[in-house]
Amino acid sequence: MESLTDPEPSACTRCGACCASFRVSFYFAEAHANNLSDAHIERLNDRFSCMAGTNAPAPRCNALAGTLGESVACRVYPARPSPCREVQPGDERCLTARAKHGLPPLPMPSTLTR
Repeated sequence: MESLTDPEPSACTRCGACCASFRVSFYFAEAHANNLSDAHIERLNDRFSCMAGTNAPAPRCNALAGTLGESVACRVYPARPSPCREVQPGDERCLTARAKHGLPPLPMPSTLTR
């Protein structure tokens, strides 16, 4: 997923399913290290936080702007935590998220440019 100012459209800027499918949890200090604002995180316990909106039965990150499957962007892209950086277009988590939202699968990551 790209930022709101990224001029290059990609599979991620047309999707956003991963941002509305999983709890995005990470070591709490990562938010501070990345300058992620308190408005975008939820503390889970003494060691872990998650992206706000993702610790719900129907998760949707509050940093996600736009409409799934059409046009989306991440409001905090440069500060996003490591779990967000790890998902790649067409990988297993991507395909699981897309299927959950009724979107067709993407080609495997080696055939996509990001």
